[in-house]
Amino acid sequence: MEIKKSLLEDLNNEQQNAVTTDNQYTVVLAGAGSGKTRVLVHRIAWLCMEKHYSPQSIFAVTFTNKAAVEMQERIKALVGEGYFSGMWIGTFHGLTHRLLRMFSQQARLPSNFQLIDSEDQIRLIKRIFKEHKVDEKQWSAKECAAFISSQKEMGLRANDMSPQDPKQVMWQTIYQDYQAICDRVGYVDFSELILRAYELLSQNSDVLNYCHQRFSNILIDEFQDTNLIQYRLVKKLAGITANVMIVGDDDQSIYSWRGANADNLQLFINDYPDTEIIRLEQNYRSTSNILDAANILIAKNQNRLGKNLWTDSGEGEKISLYVGFNDIDEARFVIGQIKKRHEEGDKYSSCAILYRNNVQSRIFEDTLLQAGLPYQIYGSIRFYERQEVKLALAYLRLLHDHSNDMAFDATVNTPTRGIGNVTLDKVRLTAKQHNLSLWDACLMLIQTNALTERQRSGLSRFLELMESIHKEVEPLPFYQQLDVMIKLSGVQQMYEQEPGIKGQSRLENLEELVSAAEQFYHNNENTVIQDNITGKTLTVLESFLAFTSLESRDVVKAQDSVQLMTLHSAKGLEFDNVFIVGLEEGIFPAQRSVKDSERMEEERRLAYVGITRARKHLTLTLCELRRLYGRDERNLPSRFLAELPVEKLNEVSYRGMITSSEFKSNDLSKKDLSKNEQFILDRKKSYLEKQRESDGYILGRKVKHHRFGEGTIINFDGEGDHKRVQIAFVDEGVKWLVIKLANLTLL
Repeated sequence: MEIKKSLLEDLNNEQQNAVTTDNQYTVVLAGAGSGKTRVLVHRIAWLCMEKHYSPQSIFAVTFTNKAAVEMQERIKALVGEGYFSGMWIGTFHGLTHRLLRMFSQQARLPSNFQLIDSEDQIRLIKRIFKEHKVDEKQWSAKECAAFISSQKEMGLRANDMSPQDPKQVMWQTIYQDYQAICDRVGYVDFSELILRAYELLSQNSDVLNYCHQRFSNILIDEFQDTNLIQYRLVKKLAGITANVMIVGDDDQSIYSWRGANADNLQLFINDYPDTEIIRLEQNYRSTSNILDAANILIAKNQNRLGKNLWTDSGEGEKISLYVGFNDIDEARFVIGQIKKRHEEGDKYSSCAILYRNNVQSRIFEDTLLQAGLPYQIYGSIRFYERQEVKLALAYLRLLHDHSNDMAFDATVNTPTRGIGNVTLDKVRLTAKQHNLSLWDACLMLIQTNALTERQRSGLSRFLELMESIHKEVEPLPFYQQLDVMIKLSGVQQMYEQEPGIKGQSRLENLEELVSAAEQFYHNNENTVIQDNITGKTLTVLESFLAFTSLESRDVVKAQDSVQLMTLHSAKGLEFDNVFIVGLEEGIFPAQRSVKDSERMEEERRLAYVGITRARKHLTLTLCELRRLYGRDERNLPSRFLAELPVEKLNEVSYRGMITSSEFKSNDLSKKDLSKNEQFILDRKKSYLEKQRESDGYILGRKVKHHRFGEGTIINFDGEGDHKRVQIAFVDEGVKWLVIKLANLTLL
């Protein structure tokens, strides 16, 4: 009785039901902050200590190694080392790796098979490219590696594929050769671990029987994030005898772009009709104002199993809404609020800035640096440390300082110019022997004919390229030099040839870098800038380069720092103070999701995840004018703002507006409205109607173009004769058109 009492104390009724259920198949719909890890830990302890299952019968899957370690430590603390020994607790990759090590011979693998990561995969694929004489400028090894992984996640071998186009025919051939090499030498990539384990259980009855006899209790966390092959693996392991508990939240399914399938929750319920569904709806994290807003928002989604979060911890503060004049104003407001919270006693680490896209971090990083506040980027790298940004800055440094060896090393063969390691080793040796910069060592080797014709040609072309760029850009301000240099150096072309989202993201980051340089230039062109350490007076260019170099400082992990991250990276985390920024149409929700109802539902789930990260204070921000990718844009407020309950919001700015589907001026008379509701309604004209209207061209207006057909105006840019509209055409996608030249018909 004492053990039973200790395992169930401090659990609410639903949590106790989940811990003690005798049902063979159970789905626990665990809302954000509802204590699901606690339930899983106590469930495992209950099975061992109260139901007397062997610890070796436990097969528990978490989604990250960090979560696995946390669960292991909490189970040990609860049941002791004796009960814990023999449990299998880890990620899908970790546990299938363990299974394949145990049964390597049956899986047709050498006992010492070698795990390879994504970089190893790409190197191997590039080798195969050379054998097939595949042009890497046309065909991306990274894209091919991602394609192979996606096929494995769907349970498909190369021979199982049905190629739909010439590219897939090529990828199928590479996939076959890639897997043949892996099988011959004993390489196993991460996707192969799960597929190979599934095939092992499907093809070897002895191994399958071993697993069925041993693992009588299977528990899977974050089930909404599983892909097809993981679901099949779970079913294969479970057989018809195991007790299976899956824990998930379909409202937090935000990883479809990497193969996750939220429908797996419903699929499990369909496959096992006797499944018991337990909803964990009591939230121990957030205030009721935050939860009520999250509930109302996510209720707009149609395809969900349904639950309603609640808390008994009180209403808390209303959600703050700030509409800035521009993105600089938005960033300064957020950082000002963080400083205020810190002065009131909160740690910097209790504050998180969440954004939809990595590129949005730059303005906040700059503002935090200017304010002298410590910060860390979670799940990503700082803007000025990103590969493409560092490369462009290296070119800019070398352009103005030929003796900068670090910049020379970074740029000399990127993009590839046929300058091999043998040549560069000779350059480095000459520089060391004669105490020269790498640039001057190249000049010496060229002038003394100490290189082969091919070596000399490659180095000469690079030096001549840099000199010609220098002559062309010398009279320009440095931000324009940077823009021209990115194009003429081949850097832009290199990333244009990198297909997919990653290549586009790199190009967008380069545009953002030029935008940041321009902003820095205009803010400091008439200012004498002095280095506080050396006392040296810096040019605007030197000051900019010094500013970006601040990003290279090591950050001590224990340091109290403001947390910056994408909304995707924020899943599973929580903070006292959360700032969700950039809540504008085209940014969040993302433009590519506007026409796709399934994508829009995932965007809304992402907003739900962001809101439910907040424990005490939630602030939502947007701005009227945003400079992004080198352009000034006026975006509509995010539709998610209009879906939030007005009574839960507190506007803390004096410009901008928010509409609510709950409160429309033609539905209610003024006497029926509260002061706050009327304030919001009165201000919508100034933001939407006055600022967005121009000769009948208003946001949301239907138009027709003689070539592109019908579409909807979603954005404006420019003034006068240069004014443009961004139109989402029904059949032709999104396009920018100059109003004066477009000959549009208003519908």
